Amino acid sequence: MGCLGAQSLLAIPEFVGDPEKIREEKGKGEVLVLERKWGKPPHLLVLSELVPLVPVVISRCWVTVFFFFFFVTPTTAAGKGRGKASPGCRYGFRDRMALDGWSLRHPRPPQVPPTAPPRRGVRVSSPARGWRILPNMVAPGFIFGLVLPLILPADTSKAHSNSWMVVLDPMKPGGPYEVMAQQTFGRTNFTLRVHDVLFGDVWLCSGQSNMQMTVSQIFNATRELSNTAAYQSVRIFSVSLTEAEQELEDLAKVDLQWSKPTSENLGHGVFKYMSAVCWLFGRNLYDTLHYPIGLISSSWGGTPIEAWSTGRSLKTCGVPTRGFTQSDSVTGPSKNSVLWNAMIHPLHNMTLKGMIWYQGESNINVNRDLYNCTFPALIEDWRQAFHRGSQGQTERFFPFGFVQLSSYLSATSDDKFPQIRWHQTADFGYVPNVRMPNTFMAVAMDLCDRTSPYGSIHPRDKQTVAYRLHLGARAVAYGEKLIFQGPLPEKMELLADRGLLNLTYSQQIQVKKQDKIFEISCCSDRQCKWLPAPMGTFSAQTLALNVSSCRGTPAAVRYAWTTWPCEYKRCPLYHPSSTLPAPPFIAFMIDQIPGDLSKLAK
Repeated sequence: MGCLGAQSLLAIPEFVGDPEKIREEKGKGEVLVLERKWGKPPHLLVLSELVPLVPVVISRCWVTVFFFFFFVTPTTAAGKGRGKASPGCRYGFRDRMALDGWSLRHPRPPQVPPTAPPRRGVRVSSPARGWRILPNMVAPGFIFGLVLPLILPADTSKAHSNSWMVVLDPMKPGGPYEVMAQQTFGRTNFTLRVHDVLFGDVWLCSGQSNMQMTVSQIFNATRELSNTAAYQSVRIFSVSLTEAEQELEDLAKVDLQWSKPTSENLGHGVFKYMSAVCWLFGRNLYDTLHYPIGLISSSWGGTPIEAWSTGRSLKTCGVPTRGFTQSDSVTGPSKNSVLWNAMIHPLHNMTLKGMIWYQGESNINVNRDLYNCTFPALIEDWRQAFHRGSQGQTERFFPFGFVQLSSYLSATSDDKFPQIRWHQTADFGYVPNVRMPNTFMAVAMDLCDRTSPYGSIHPRDKQTVAYRLHLGARAVAYGEKLIFQGPLPEKMELLADRGLLNLTYSQQIQVKKQDKIFEISCCSDRQCKWLPAPMGTFSAQTLALNVSSCRGTPAAVRYAWTTWPCEYKRCPLYHPSSTLPAPPFIAFMIDQIPGDLSKLAK
């Protein structure tokens, strides 16, 4: 996964002399990695020694650790380590991301024969104590880095890369540890250390303003801000608002380096840092998993999906390269790819457990009809980029969760919000599906907030959003057998002679009758009109709708197809035990034969 840290590295001479004579201590699980020479001397040596000093988090399955001039990530290969060049790892903010206090995924302890002869190169030792968090490694991991410019000879050839990579064996979740890097210049060794490293799962959180809202802006903010003492193994990192015309290799700016949570850095102003949804999601995961979690927030309010997408994915969906006319729903950067370039691509070498996403409001009036393509394309493209950038450490189809849009007090009664909600599922109404595998969704249309000081489009109940997201993560990312999505109909039967449409649900339903939330499309003389279909009798898994008002031919049925479907947590259909709301849907009838299955369609 990734790494979380936020303190300074110590650049001090450590071992002096021939690197082959660096002492080896048994019982600390040292792992040897062959050296990588950089043309002429001096060459870079790395000694990663896991001992107690500062805080970091690494992911459970794969590990990614960022240092002042190197970072660690897990690989799929087990056993031996090797030196390897890592393109594009330049000296910059990315290389400083995991200073003190990271998160990585937990791997198994490194194993080296006790009789292994000392060799020049990289060694990793563990498991002395300290406090950082790195991704938990279940397989060997990479360390990426860079030869320090001040130590490079002036005549270094441009043909030789300044970046480097070594492979580490996996580590179990937990910590803390210390990681140390050493560079030899002549007979002098220069050492940098990263303290308080933890191994755990790292999640990336992105989107627009509802993801950007801080803990100080949500309900019960004072209580939430004071509830940090029990979560010091959850580490947080926040990317600054930056845009770029070309893909950056390093973050140009960071708002919050890897840190332990405090009331100050969780509620640092309005729409600044730290993301409330991201924090609460990670906190819920920690309560379930009981090992370190790393959280990276990279979001910008008022931004359309096009700004977060690569040119490759936008071309796939036919999005014009020239951009679009500015809309009232877009208040942040809108140019294609500028946020992918500056706020996501610099992270693509990290090893992640998964991502969560809260965005869509800014596409209400911008390429709305393409969202059923641009969103699945973004997921697929990000998955490819992070898988390749991490040398296969981030899973090819890593878990991707998102929040279906909440409610909004609009002056118009159009169906733009419902269309985006539907397109968020690639027009299936549920996830995962064939176009969006290994995804999960938190329905939020029942979490409306009429009195939000930030506008009704920014509801303050982010606790329920994060809770529903974490249920999806537990099921999709961690394989738990639990219900993480509300009930959807799997069958419908039209009883025209009785004026009824019977819906059969895939789960049990808890029903509170409402007359206007279901609608039937009634067609006559080649014209169709949506009419209310009041809720009638119901049982544990069935619901009858009254469609007698339709004097023509019923062609489709839809549920909650409005900007503001219900009041706070008072929608008519929930799962009885999980209290998860039924998501909105539209179903077109294949024909009007009683008993025919419904077909979810655009």
